[in-house]
Amino acid sequence: MQLVFASNNKNKIREIQQLLPASIEILSLEAIGCHEEIPETANTIEGNAILKANYVTEKYGYDCFADDTGLEVEALNGEPGVYSARYAGEQRDAEDNMNLLLENLAEQTNRNAQFKTVIALNLNGKQQLFTGIAKGKITTEKSGNQGFGYDPIFQPEGFQETFADLALETKNQISHRGKATQLLISHLNEIK
Repeated sequence: MQLVFASNNKNKIREIQQLLPASIEILSLEAIGCHEEIPETANTIEGNAILKANYVTEKYGYDCFADDTGLEVEALNGEPGVYSARYAGEQRDAEDNMNLLLENLAEQTNRNAQFKTVIALNLNGKQQLFTGIAKGKITTEKSGNQGFGYDPIFQPEGFQETFADLALETKNQISHRGKATQLLISHLNEIK
């Protein structure tokens, strides 16, 4: 089975490919000739995943899935949420985003947070959503050099390390994206 993964993020593609069975061949946006930036104009994580999946299906005619992820921090009323990738500005720089978040949490004792990933799957004319959540807290300083995005300041529940300290295999078992992808895989295995 061939499915387009509506992403240009090579880190995400690598994580997802490690999780999917060999019977599912992932095509990147680049592979289908989609070089434009897909608009992410929805005001929810679910909405952006749906926008991206529908864009590929409607414009290119492929079955596909798309994900959107946000980091939701309790003390900041769920920020950065849907704006996680561009929290510190349109340059979408992970260091800037982390620095701003740490600055905004400097006086906070409640550092509880969760990562939320929603995957929208368009397959055989139907759409389904799969949600994965990883609860944890925001650390006071960065640690680790694995992963990407906010991984160096997110400590998942039950761990002393941040996502950026963990091996990819461990992170995939407990992460928001890993959980949403497992739901996607279970669904795809049911319909084979």
